[in-house]
Amino acid sequence: MARAPLVELPTHRVSNQPPPLLDYDVFEGDAALREAVSREGAEWAMPKLQRLGQAAGSARYVEAGFLANEHLPRLRTFDRYGQRIDEVQFHPAYHELMGLGMEYRLPSLPWAEPRAGAHVTHAAMVYLLGQAESGVLCPLVMTYAAVPALRHQPDVAEQWLPRLLDGVYDARCIPATEKGGVTIGMAMTEKQGGSDVRANETRATAIDAGGPGQAYRLRGHKWFCSAPMCDAFLTLAHTGDAARRELSCFLVPRWCPDGTRNRFFIQRLKDKLGNKANASSEIEYDDTWAVMVGPEGRGVRTIIEMVHHTRLDAAVAPVALMRQALTQAIHHTRHRRAFGRVLSEQPLMKAVLADLALEVEAGVAMVMRVARSFDEAEHDPDAARLSRLATAFTKYWTNKRAAGHVYEALECLGGAGYVEESMMPRLYREAPLNSIWEGSGNVICLDVLRAIQRDPECLQVLFEQLRPACEAEPRVADLVADAGSLLSDRDNLELRARQLCQNLALAFQASLLMAHAPPVVAEAFIAARISGAGARAYGALPPGVDVDLLIERAAPVVPG
Repeated sequence: MARAPLVELPTHRVSNQPPPLLDYDVFEGDAALREAVSREGAEWAMPKLQRLGQAAGSARYVEAGFLANEHLPRLRTFDRYGQRIDEVQFHPAYHELMGLGMEYRLPSLPWAEPRAGAHVTHAAMVYLLGQAESGVLCPLVMTYAAVPALRHQPDVAEQWLPRLLDGVYDARCIPATEKGGVTIGMAMTEKQGGSDVRANETRATAIDAGGPGQAYRLRGHKWFCSAPMCDAFLTLAHTGDAARRELSCFLVPRWCPDGTRNRFFIQRLKDKLGNKANASSEIEYDDTWAVMVGPEGRGVRTIIEMVHHTRLDAAVAPVALMRQALTQAIHHTRHRRAFGRVLSEQPLMKAVLADLALEVEAGVAMVMRVARSFDEAEHDPDAARLSRLATAFTKYWTNKRAAGHVYEALECLGGAGYVEESMMPRLYREAPLNSIWEGSGNVICLDVLRAIQRDPECLQVLFEQLRPACEAEPRVADLVADAGSLLSDRDNLELRARQLCQNLALAFQASLLMAHAPPVVAEAFIAARISGAGARAYGALPPGVDVDLLIERAAPVVPG
Protein backbone atom coordinates (compact mmCIF):
# COMPACT_ATOMS: atom_id res chain seq x y z
CA MET A 1 0.00 0.00 0.00
CA ALA A 2 1.43 3.36 -1.02
CA ARG A 3 1.99 5.89 1.73
CA ALA A 4 -0.56 8.69 1.74
CA PRO A 5 0.75 12.21 1.17
CA LEU A 6 1.91 13.75 4.43
CA VAL A 7 1.12 17.19 5.77
CA GLU A 8 4.26 19.29 5.85
CA LEU A 9 5.40 19.79 9.44
CA PRO A 10 6.50 23.24 10.61
CA THR A 11 9.78 22.08 12.19
CA HIS A 12 11.10 19.31 9.95
CA ARG A 13 10.48 17.05 6.98
CA VAL A 14 9.72 13.37 7.64
CA SER A 15 12.17 11.25 5.70
CA ASN A 16 14.12 7.99 5.92
CA GLN A 17 11.11 6.15 7.36
CA PRO A 18 9.79 2.84 5.98
CA PRO A 19 6.31 2.78 4.45
CA PRO A 20 3.63 0.88 6.38
CA LEU A 21 3.81 -2.85 5.81
CA LEU A 22 0.21 -3.45 4.77
CA ASP A 23 -1.56 -5.54 2.13
CA TYR A 24 1.42 -7.85 1.75
CA ASP A 25 1.19 -11.57 0.97
CA VAL A 26 2.17 -13.66 3.97
CA PHE A 27 2.10 -16.92 2.00
CA GLU A 28 3.75 -15.99 -1.30
CA GLY A 29 6.65 -14.27 0.47
CA ASP A 30 7.57 -17.42 2.39
CA ALA A 31 9.51 -19.83 0.19
CA ALA A 32 10.19 -22.23 3.06
CA LEU A 33 6.47 -22.53 3.84
CA ARG A 34 5.38 -22.98 0.22
CA GLU A 35 7.92 -25.72 -0.33
CA ALA A 36 7.06 -27.49 2.94
CA VAL A 37 3.31 -27.44 2.25
CA SER A 38 3.89 -28.99 -1.16
CA ARG A 39 6.29 -31.76 -0.13
CA GLU A 40 4.40 -32.72 3.04
CA GLY A 41 1.26 -33.62 1.13
CA ALA A 42 -0.89 -30.48 1.13
CA GLU A 43 -0.41 -29.26 -2.45
CA TRP A 44 -4.19 -29.45 -2.85
CA ALA A 45 -4.61 -26.77 -0.15
CA MET A 46 -2.42 -24.17 -1.88
CA PRO A 47 -5.32 -21.98 -3.13
CA LYS A 48 -6.88 -21.86 0.35
CA LEU A 49 -3.53 -21.03 1.97
CA GLN A 50 -2.82 -18.37 -0.63
CA ARG A 51 -6.11 -16.64 0.17
CA LEU A 52 -5.49 -16.85 3.91
CA GLY A 53 -1.97 -15.50 3.41
CA GLN A 54 -3.36 -12.50 1.57
CA ALA A 55 -5.92 -11.92 4.32
CA ALA A 56 -3.38 -12.25 7.14
CA GLY A 57 -1.21 -9.52 5.62
CA SER A 58 -4.08 -7.25 4.62
CA ALA A 59 -4.54 -3.83 6.16
CA ARG A 60 -7.90 -5.00 7.53
CA TYR A 61 -6.55 -7.86 9.65
CA VAL A 62 -3.30 -6.16 10.58
CA GLU A 63 -5.40 -3.36 12.05
CA ALA A 64 -7.68 -5.89 13.72
CA GLY A 65 -4.67 -7.36 15.50
CA PHE A 66 -3.72 -3.97 16.89
CA LEU A 67 -7.28 -3.16 17.96
CA ALA A 68 -7.81 -6.51 19.66
CA ASN A 69 -4.71 -5.84 21.78
CA GLU A 70 -5.55 -2.21 22.48
CA HIS A 71 -9.13 -2.93 23.63
CA LEU A 72 -8.73 -5.82 26.03
CA PRO A 73 -11.35 -8.40 27.06
CA ARG A 74 -13.57 -7.31 29.94
CA LEU A 75 -15.33 -9.56 32.44
CA ARG A 76 -19.02 -8.89 33.11
CA THR A 77 -19.89 -10.93 36.17
CA PHE A 78 -23.44 -9.55 36.42
CA ASP A 79 -25.86 -7.97 34.01
CA ARG A 80 -27.56 -4.65 34.72
CA TYR A 81 -30.40 -6.41 36.51
CA GLY A 82 -28.11 -8.12 38.99
CA GLN A 83 -28.28 -11.54 37.36
CA ARG A 84 -25.00 -13.45 37.31
CA ILE A 85 -23.91 -14.06 33.72
CA ASP A 86 -20.11 -14.60 33.80
CA GLU A 87 -19.50 -13.33 30.28
CA VAL A 88 -16.40 -11.82 28.70
CA GLN A 89 -16.78 -8.98 26.23
CA PHE A 90 -14.31 -8.63 23.36
CA HIS A 91 -13.67 -5.86 20.89
CA PRO A 92 -15.26 -6.50 17.46
CA ALA A 93 -11.74 -6.87 16.00
CA TYR A 94 -11.22 -10.02 18.09
CA HIS A 95 -14.43 -11.51 16.72
CA GLU A 96 -13.36 -10.54 13.20
CA LEU A 97 -10.10 -12.49 13.60
CA MET A 98 -11.95 -15.44 15.14
CA GLY A 99 -14.33 -15.38 12.21
CA LEU A 100 -11.42 -15.49 9.78
CA GLY A 101 -10.02 -18.61 11.43
CA MET A 102 -13.41 -20.31 11.45
CA GLU A 103 -14.12 -19.29 7.85
CA TYR A 104 -11.00 -21.12 6.74
CA ARG A 105 -11.93 -24.06 9.00
CA LEU A 106 -8.71 -23.92 10.96
CA PRO A 107 -10.20 -25.97 13.86
CA SER A 108 -12.18 -28.43 11.76
CA LEU A 109 -10.58 -29.09 8.38
CA PRO A 110 -8.50 -32.18 9.35
CA TRP A 111 -11.61 -33.81 10.85
CA ALA A 112 -14.16 -32.67 8.26
CA GLU A 113 -11.84 -33.52 5.32
CA PRO A 114 -9.61 -36.35 6.59
CA ARG A 115 -7.15 -36.69 3.73
CA ALA A 116 -3.40 -36.65 3.27
CA GLY A 117 -2.05 -33.23 4.14
CA ALA A 118 -5.05 -32.11 6.20
CA HIS A 119 -3.07 -31.65 9.43
CA VAL A 120 -0.27 -30.02 7.43
CA THR A 121 -2.85 -27.57 6.10
CA HIS A 122 -4.10 -26.92 9.62
CA ALA A 123 -0.54 -26.24 10.83
CA ALA A 124 0.06 -23.88 7.91
CA MET A 125 -3.13 -21.98 8.78
CA VAL A 126 -2.01 -21.64 12.40
CA TYR A 127 1.30 -20.28 11.11
CA LEU A 128 -0.37 -17.77 8.76
CA LEU A 129 -3.12 -16.53 11.07
CA GLY A 130 -0.67 -16.32 13.97
CA GLN A 131 1.24 -13.66 12.05
CA ALA A 132 -1.85 -11.43 12.09
CA GLU A 133 -2.67 -12.07 15.77
CA SER A 134 -1.87 -14.98 18.07
CA GLY A 135 -4.56 -14.24 20.65
CA VAL A 136 -7.28 -16.04 18.70
CA LEU A 137 -5.24 -19.19 18.24
CA CYS A 138 -5.99 -20.48 21.75
CA PRO A 139 -9.75 -21.12 21.30
CA LEU A 140 -9.30 -22.21 17.68
CA VAL A 141 -6.55 -24.67 18.54
CA MET A 142 -8.37 -26.11 21.57
CA THR A 143 -11.44 -26.65 19.42
CA TYR A 144 -9.31 -28.52 16.87
CA ALA A 145 -7.67 -30.63 19.55
CA ALA A 146 -10.90 -31.49 21.37
CA VAL A 147 -12.16 -33.75 18.59
CA PRO A 148 -10.07 -36.89 19.36
CA ALA A 149 -10.90 -36.56 23.05
CA LEU A 150 -14.63 -36.22 22.43
CA ARG A 151 -14.58 -39.28 20.18
CA HIS A 152 -13.82 -41.35 23.28
CA GLN A 153 -17.49 -40.85 24.13
CA PRO A 154 -19.54 -41.47 20.94
CA ASP A 155 -22.89 -40.28 22.36
CA VAL A 156 -21.35 -36.97 23.48
CA ALA A 157 -19.44 -36.63 20.21
CA GLU A 158 -22.69 -37.16 18.29
CA GLN A 159 -24.19 -34.12 20.01
CA TRP A 160 -21.20 -31.78 19.75
CA LEU A 161 -19.09 -32.65 16.70
CA PRO A 162 -21.59 -31.62 13.98
CA ARG A 163 -21.66 -28.06 15.33
CA LEU A 164 -17.90 -28.08 15.80
CA LEU A 165 -17.15 -29.25 12.27
CA ASP A 166 -19.36 -26.91 10.25
CA GLY A 167 -16.96 -23.97 10.51
CA VAL A 168 -19.41 -21.24 11.58
CA TYR A 169 -18.31 -18.70 14.18
CA ASP A 170 -21.09 -17.69 16.54
CA ALA A 171 -19.90 -15.52 19.45
CA ARG A 172 -23.27 -15.35 21.22
CA CYS A 173 -23.51 -16.74 24.75
CA ILE A 174 -26.55 -18.96 24.21
CA PRO A 175 -27.15 -22.72 24.45
CA ALA A 176 -25.06 -24.71 21.98
CA THR A 177 -28.20 -26.32 20.58
CA GLU A 178 -29.22 -22.89 19.25
CA LYS A 179 -25.90 -22.15 17.55
CA GLY A 180 -24.58 -23.02 14.12
CA GLY A 181 -21.03 -23.49 15.39
CA VAL A 182 -19.25 -24.00 18.69
CA THR A 183 -15.81 -23.74 20.23
CA ILE A 184 -14.35 -26.04 22.87
CA GLY A 185 -11.89 -25.04 25.59
CA MET A 186 -9.89 -26.80 28.27
CA ALA A 187 -9.60 -26.28 32.03
CA MET A 188 -7.13 -28.61 33.71
CA THR A 189 -4.64 -26.98 36.06
CA GLU A 190 -5.30 -25.99 39.66
CA LYS A 191 -3.40 -23.76 42.09
CA GLN A 192 -1.75 -26.53 44.05
CA GLY A 193 -0.65 -28.62 41.08
CA GLY A 194 -0.03 -26.73 37.85
CA SER A 195 1.28 -29.25 35.34
CA ASP A 196 0.95 -31.99 37.96
CA VAL A 197 -2.74 -32.58 37.29
CA ARG A 198 -2.78 -35.64 39.53
CA ALA A 199 -2.66 -33.17 42.43
CA ASN A 200 -6.05 -31.81 41.33
CA GLU A 201 -8.75 -31.68 43.99
CA THR A 202 -11.92 -30.95 41.99
CA ARG A 203 -14.56 -33.58 42.82
CA ALA A 204 -17.29 -35.07 40.61
CA THR A 205 -20.48 -36.58 42.04
CA ALA A 206 -22.80 -38.66 39.86
CA ILE A 207 -26.34 -37.37 39.55
CA ASP A 208 -27.76 -40.84 38.86
CA ALA A 209 -25.96 -44.07 38.02
CA GLY A 210 -22.71 -42.45 36.92
CA GLY A 211 -20.16 -43.70 34.42
CA PRO A 212 -19.18 -42.77 30.86
CA GLY A 213 -21.70 -40.50 29.16
CA GLN A 214 -23.56 -39.86 32.42
CA ALA A 215 -24.22 -36.55 34.18
CA TYR A 216 -22.26 -35.35 37.21
CA ARG A 217 -21.98 -32.31 39.47
CA LEU A 218 -18.52 -30.76 39.87
CA ARG A 219 -17.14 -28.81 42.80
CA GLY A 220 -13.69 -27.21 42.75
CA HIS A 221 -11.61 -24.64 40.90
CA LYS A 222 -9.33 -24.28 37.89
CA TRP A 223 -6.48 -21.80 38.05
CA PHE A 224 -6.16 -21.40 34.28
CA CYS A 225 -9.08 -21.54 31.91
CA SER A 226 -8.22 -19.84 28.66
CA ALA A 227 -10.90 -18.52 26.33
CA PRO A 228 -13.72 -18.79 28.91
CA MET A 229 -16.32 -17.83 26.32
CA CYS A 230 -16.01 -21.19 24.60
CA ASP A 231 -19.24 -23.17 24.52
CA ALA A 232 -17.88 -26.10 26.53
CA PHE A 233 -14.70 -27.22 28.26
CA LEU A 234 -12.90 -30.48 28.78
CA THR A 235 -11.80 -30.74 32.38
CA LEU A 236 -10.52 -33.22 34.95
CA ALA A 237 -12.11 -34.14 38.27
CA HIS A 238 -11.87 -36.95 40.81
CA THR A 239 -14.43 -39.71 41.05
CA GLY A 240 -14.48 -42.68 43.38
CA ASP A 241 -13.48 -42.61 47.03
CA ALA A 242 -10.83 -40.34 48.52
CA ALA A 243 -8.26 -43.12 48.75
CA ARG A 244 -8.32 -43.95 45.04
CA ARG A 245 -8.50 -40.34 43.77
CA GLU A 246 -9.25 -41.41 40.21
CA LEU A 247 -9.19 -38.58 37.67
CA SER A 248 -11.91 -38.70 35.04
CA CYS A 249 -12.52 -36.44 32.04
CA PHE A 250 -15.67 -34.34 31.80
CA LEU A 251 -17.29 -32.00 29.30
CA VAL A 252 -18.62 -28.85 31.00
CA PRO A 253 -20.97 -26.79 28.81
CA ARG A 254 -21.69 -23.14 29.51
CA TRP A 255 -25.43 -23.98 29.41
CA CYS A 256 -27.21 -26.95 30.94
CA PRO A 257 -29.39 -29.31 28.88
CA ASP A 258 -32.54 -27.66 30.27
CA GLY A 259 -31.49 -24.29 28.78
CA THR A 260 -30.34 -22.65 32.02
CA ARG A 261 -26.89 -21.17 32.57
CA ASN A 262 -24.48 -23.68 34.03
CA ARG A 263 -22.85 -22.85 37.35
CA PHE A 264 -19.57 -21.92 35.64
CA PHE A 265 -18.22 -19.00 37.65
CA ILE A 266 -15.44 -16.78 36.28
CA GLN A 267 -13.62 -15.37 39.30
CA ARG A 268 -11.31 -13.03 37.43
CA LEU A 269 -9.37 -12.56 34.20
CA LYS A 270 -5.62 -13.01 34.34
CA ASP A 271 -3.44 -9.92 33.92
CA LYS A 272 -0.87 -11.55 31.66
CA LEU A 273 2.51 -10.57 30.25
CA GLY A 274 1.23 -11.03 26.71
CA ASN A 275 -1.52 -12.79 24.78
CA LYS A 276 -3.63 -9.81 25.77
CA ALA A 277 -6.37 -10.15 23.15
CA ASN A 278 -7.25 -13.59 24.49
CA ALA A 279 -8.98 -13.84 27.87
CA SER A 280 -7.52 -16.27 30.39
CA SER A 281 -9.40 -16.78 33.62
CA GLU A 282 -9.76 -18.46 36.97
CA ILE A 283 -13.01 -20.36 37.36
CA GLU A 284 -14.94 -22.19 40.03
CA TYR A 285 -17.24 -25.17 39.76
CA ASP A 286 -20.00 -25.13 42.36
CA ASP A 287 -22.64 -27.78 41.65
CA THR A 288 -21.65 -27.47 37.99
CA TRP A 289 -23.30 -29.80 35.47
CA ALA A 290 -20.93 -32.00 33.46
CA VAL A 291 -20.94 -35.23 31.48
CA MET A 292 -18.23 -37.87 31.75
CA VAL A 293 -16.15 -38.43 28.62
CA GLY A 294 -14.32 -41.73 28.31
CA PRO A 295 -13.83 -44.42 30.97
CA GLU A 296 -14.08 -43.52 34.62
CA GLY A 297 -10.69 -43.08 36.26
CA ARG A 298 -8.95 -42.73 32.88
CA GLY A 299 -9.26 -38.98 32.52
CA VAL A 300 -5.61 -38.28 31.81
CA ARG A 301 -5.53 -40.97 29.13
CA THR A 302 -8.73 -39.55 27.59
CA ILE A 303 -7.56 -35.95 27.46
CA ILE A 304 -3.96 -36.71 26.48
CA GLU A 305 -4.86 -36.80 22.78
CA MET A 306 -6.16 -33.26 23.11
CA VAL A 307 -2.88 -32.27 24.75
CA HIS A 308 -0.93 -34.00 21.97
CA HIS A 309 -2.72 -31.98 19.29
CA THR A 310 -2.46 -28.68 21.16
CA ARG A 311 1.26 -29.32 21.53
CA LEU A 312 1.58 -29.46 17.76
CA ASP A 313 0.14 -25.98 17.51
CA ALA A 314 2.21 -24.79 20.48
CA ALA A 315 5.22 -25.81 18.38
CA VAL A 316 3.97 -24.02 15.26
CA ALA A 317 2.91 -20.75 16.93
CA PRO A 318 6.42 -19.62 17.99
CA VAL A 319 7.65 -20.15 14.44
CA ALA A 320 4.84 -17.85 13.29
CA LEU A 321 6.02 -15.23 15.78
CA MET A 322 9.60 -15.55 14.54
CA ARG A 323 8.43 -15.30 10.95
CA GLN A 324 6.46 -12.10 11.62
CA ALA A 325 9.37 -10.60 13.56
CA LEU A 326 11.69 -11.42 10.66
CA THR A 327 9.25 -9.90 8.17
CA GLN A 328 9.14 -6.67 10.14
CA ALA A 329 12.95 -6.57 10.41
CA ILE A 330 13.52 -7.14 6.69
CA HIS A 331 10.93 -4.56 5.73
CA HIS A 332 12.33 -1.92 8.07
CA THR A 333 15.96 -2.41 7.14
CA ARG A 334 15.22 -2.32 3.42
CA HIS A 335 13.73 1.15 3.77
CA ARG A 336 15.98 2.70 6.41
CA ARG A 337 19.36 4.32 5.77
CA ALA A 338 22.15 4.81 8.32
CA PHE A 339 25.70 6.02 7.85
CA GLY A 340 25.07 6.65 4.17
CA ARG A 341 23.75 3.18 3.26
CA VAL A 342 20.51 1.22 3.37
CA LEU A 343 20.61 -0.91 6.52
CA SER A 344 19.81 -4.17 4.75
CA GLU A 345 22.83 -3.73 2.47
CA GLN A 346 25.31 -3.41 5.33
CA PRO A 347 27.28 -6.60 6.07
CA LEU A 348 26.56 -6.76 9.78
CA MET A 349 22.82 -6.32 9.25
CA LYS A 350 22.88 -8.88 6.47
CA ALA A 351 24.45 -11.38 8.84
CA VAL A 352 21.75 -10.80 11.44
CA LEU A 353 18.86 -10.99 8.98
CA ALA A 354 20.27 -14.10 7.34
CA ASP A 355 20.69 -15.83 10.68
CA LEU A 356 17.14 -14.95 11.70
CA ALA A 357 15.88 -16.24 8.35
CA LEU A 358 17.85 -19.46 8.83
CA GLU A 359 16.11 -20.07 12.16
CA VAL A 360 12.67 -19.59 10.64
CA GLU A 361 13.46 -21.84 7.68
CA ALA A 362 14.59 -24.66 9.95
CA GLY A 363 11.58 -24.16 12.21
CA VAL A 364 9.12 -24.29 9.31
CA ALA A 365 10.71 -27.45 7.92
CA MET A 366 10.45 -29.20 11.29
CA VAL A 367 6.92 -28.25 12.30
CA MET A 368 5.49 -29.09 8.88
CA ARG A 369 7.19 -32.48 8.89
CA VAL A 370 5.79 -33.16 12.36
CA ALA A 371 2.33 -32.12 11.13
CA ARG A 372 2.62 -34.71 8.35
CA SER A 373 3.19 -37.39 10.96
CA PHE A 374 -0.26 -36.54 12.35
CA ASP A 375 -1.76 -37.20 8.92
CA GLU A 376 0.04 -40.53 8.64
CA ALA A 377 -0.44 -41.70 12.24
CA GLU A 378 -3.97 -42.98 11.58
CA HIS A 379 -2.68 -45.81 9.38
CA ASP A 380 1.06 -46.04 10.14
CA PRO A 381 2.26 -47.08 13.62
CA ASP A 382 5.75 -45.75 12.94
CA ALA A 383 4.32 -42.36 12.01
CA ALA A 384 2.40 -42.38 15.29
CA ARG A 385 5.65 -43.09 17.13
CA LEU A 386 7.44 -40.28 15.32
CA SER A 387 4.54 -37.95 16.10
CA ARG A 388 4.63 -38.86 19.78
CA LEU A 389 8.35 -38.14 20.17
CA ALA A 390 8.98 -35.38 17.65
CA THR A 391 6.00 -33.24 18.70
CA ALA A 392 7.47 -32.99 22.19
CA PHE A 393 11.03 -32.05 21.33
CA THR A 394 9.86 -29.78 18.52
CA LYS A 395 7.61 -27.85 20.91
CA TYR A 396 10.52 -27.59 23.31
CA TRP A 397 13.00 -26.32 20.74
CA THR A 398 10.96 -23.87 18.66
CA ASN A 399 9.84 -22.17 21.85
CA LYS A 400 13.34 -21.97 23.29
CA ARG A 401 14.47 -20.24 20.10
CA ALA A 402 11.56 -17.80 19.82
CA ALA A 403 12.20 -15.20 22.54
CA GLY A 404 15.82 -14.52 21.58
CA HIS A 405 14.88 -14.46 17.91
CA VAL A 406 12.10 -11.90 18.37
CA TYR A 407 14.34 -9.75 20.54
CA GLU A 408 17.06 -9.71 17.87
CA ALA A 409 14.53 -8.80 15.19
CA LEU A 410 13.21 -6.03 17.44
CA GLU A 411 16.71 -4.62 17.75
CA CYS A 412 16.93 -4.38 13.95
CA LEU A 413 14.30 -1.64 14.18
CA GLY A 414 16.21 0.24 16.85
CA GLY A 415 14.12 2.50 19.06
CA ALA A 416 11.19 2.20 16.66
CA GLY A 417 10.96 -1.48 17.55
CA TYR A 418 10.59 -0.70 21.24
CA VAL A 419 7.32 1.19 20.87
CA GLU A 420 3.91 -0.45 20.67
CA GLU A 421 3.11 1.02 17.25
CA SER A 422 5.71 -1.26 15.68
CA MET A 423 4.04 -4.57 16.69
CA MET A 424 7.40 -5.86 17.97
CA PRO A 425 6.62 -5.47 21.70
CA ARG A 426 3.46 -7.53 21.17
CA LEU A 427 5.47 -10.29 19.50
CA TYR A 428 8.12 -10.17 22.22
CA ARG A 429 5.56 -10.49 25.03
CA GLU A 430 3.92 -13.36 23.20
CA ALA A 431 7.16 -15.27 22.66
CA PRO A 432 7.34 -17.09 26.05
CA LEU A 433 3.70 -18.19 26.05
CA ASN A 434 3.76 -21.44 24.12
CA SER A 435 6.79 -22.66 26.02
CA ILE A 436 4.63 -22.59 29.15
CA TRP A 437 1.31 -23.66 27.64
CA GLU A 438 0.79 -27.44 27.47
CA GLY A 439 3.93 -28.14 29.47
CA SER A 440 6.89 -25.92 30.25
CA GLY A 441 10.37 -26.79 29.02
CA ASN A 442 11.25 -29.17 31.83
CA VAL A 443 7.88 -30.92 31.65
CA ILE A 444 8.33 -31.46 27.93
CA CYS A 445 11.87 -32.80 28.34
CA LEU A 446 10.65 -35.29 30.93
CA ASP A 447 7.88 -36.25 28.53
CA VAL A 448 10.48 -36.99 25.84
CA LEU A 449 12.23 -39.34 28.27
CA ARG A 450 8.90 -40.93 29.17
CA ALA A 451 8.05 -41.51 25.50
CA ILE A 452 11.39 -43.22 24.88
CA GLN A 453 11.13 -45.35 28.01
CA ARG A 454 7.58 -46.50 27.29
CA ASP A 455 8.15 -47.20 23.61
CA PRO A 456 11.85 -47.40 22.66
CA GLU A 457 10.83 -47.99 19.06
CA CYS A 458 9.87 -44.33 18.73
CA LEU A 459 13.54 -43.43 19.07
CA GLN A 460 14.48 -46.01 16.45
CA VAL A 461 11.90 -44.55 14.07
CA LEU A 462 13.44 -41.11 14.55
CA PHE A 463 16.98 -42.42 14.08
CA GLU A 464 15.87 -44.09 10.85
CA GLN A 465 14.63 -40.70 9.66
CA LEU A 466 18.02 -39.24 10.53
CA ARG A 467 20.08 -42.06 9.00
CA PRO A 468 20.56 -40.53 5.48
CA ALA A 469 21.76 -37.26 6.99
CA CYS A 470 24.13 -39.08 9.36
CA GLU A 471 25.59 -41.07 6.48
CA ALA A 472 26.11 -37.94 4.39
CA GLU A 473 27.29 -35.52 7.07
CA PRO A 474 29.68 -36.46 9.92
CA ARG A 475 28.69 -33.39 11.96
CA VAL A 476 25.08 -34.61 12.10
CA ALA A 477 26.26 -38.14 12.85
CA ASP A 478 28.30 -36.86 15.78
CA LEU A 479 25.27 -34.98 17.14
CA VAL A 480 23.10 -38.11 16.98
CA ALA A 481 25.85 -40.20 18.55
CA ASP A 482 26.03 -37.69 21.40
CA ALA A 483 22.27 -38.08 21.88
CA GLY A 484 22.80 -41.81 22.16
CA SER A 485 25.50 -41.29 24.78
CA LEU A 486 23.19 -39.06 26.80
CA LEU A 487 20.52 -41.77 26.76
CA SER A 488 22.95 -44.43 27.91
CA ASP A 489 24.02 -42.39 30.95
CA ARG A 490 20.98 -43.28 33.04
CA ASP A 491 22.37 -41.77 36.23
CA ASN A 492 22.37 -38.29 34.68
CA LEU A 493 19.57 -38.66 32.14
CA GLU A 494 17.15 -36.20 33.71
CA LEU A 495 19.96 -33.75 34.38
CA ARG A 496 20.91 -33.78 30.69
CA ALA A 497 17.40 -34.03 29.24
CA ARG A 498 17.51 -30.53 27.78
CA GLN A 499 20.72 -31.31 25.94
CA LEU A 500 19.10 -34.46 24.57
CA CYS A 501 16.06 -32.55 23.27
CA GLN A 502 18.31 -29.93 21.71
CA ASN A 503 20.40 -32.57 19.96
CA LEU A 504 17.36 -34.38 18.59
CA ALA A 505 15.76 -31.15 17.35
CA LEU A 506 18.92 -29.85 15.68
CA ALA A 507 19.62 -33.19 14.02
CA PHE A 508 16.03 -33.38 12.79
CA GLN A 509 16.17 -29.85 11.40
CA ALA A 510 19.51 -30.51 9.72
CA SER A 511 18.25 -33.72 8.12
CA LEU A 512 15.18 -31.97 6.70
CA LEU A 513 17.18 -29.05 5.31
CA MET A 514 19.73 -31.42 3.78
CA ALA A 515 16.94 -33.35 2.07
CA HIS A 516 14.78 -30.46 0.89
CA ALA A 517 16.34 -26.99 1.13
CA PRO A 518 18.91 -25.47 -1.23
CA PRO A 519 22.34 -26.93 -0.33
CA VAL A 520 23.65 -23.55 0.77
CA VAL A 521 20.82 -23.32 3.33
CA ALA A 522 21.53 -26.75 4.77
CA GLU A 523 25.25 -26.08 4.96
CA ALA A 524 24.67 -22.71 6.62
CA PHE A 525 22.47 -24.37 9.24
CA ILE A 526 24.97 -27.11 10.02
CA ALA A 527 27.84 -24.65 10.17
CA ALA A 528 25.93 -22.16 12.34
CA ARG A 529 23.96 -24.50 14.61
CA ILE A 530 25.94 -27.73 14.90
CA SER A 531 29.61 -27.00 14.18
CA GLY A 532 31.78 -25.13 16.66
CA ALA A 533 31.56 -24.79 20.40
CA GLY A 534 28.72 -23.40 22.44
CA ALA A 535 26.06 -20.84 21.74
CA ARG A 536 26.51 -17.76 19.61
CA ALA A 537 24.48 -14.62 19.18
CA TYR A 538 22.32 -14.24 16.10
CA GLY A 539 24.40 -12.73 13.34
CA ALA A 540 27.68 -14.43 14.33
CA LEU A 541 27.60 -16.60 11.23
CA PRO A 542 30.63 -18.61 10.11
CA PRO A 543 32.37 -17.50 6.90
CA GLY A 544 31.05 -18.59 3.54
CA VAL A 545 27.30 -18.39 4.29
CA ASP A 546 25.23 -17.05 1.38
CA VAL A 547 23.43 -14.35 3.37
CA ASP A 548 21.76 -12.82 0.32
CA LEU A 549 20.04 -16.09 -0.61
CA LEU A 550 18.78 -16.65 2.92
CA ILE A 551 17.30 -13.15 3.12
CA GLU A 552 15.75 -13.31 -0.34
CA ARG A 553 13.94 -16.58 0.47
CA ALA A 554 12.34 -14.83 3.45
CA ALA A 555 11.64 -11.38 1.97
CA PRO A 556 7.98 -10.33 2.21
CA VAL A 557 6.09 -9.86 -1.04
CA VAL A 558 4.62 -6.36 -1.08
CA PRO A 559 2.65 -4.57 -3.81
CA GLY A 560 4.75 -2.63 -6.29
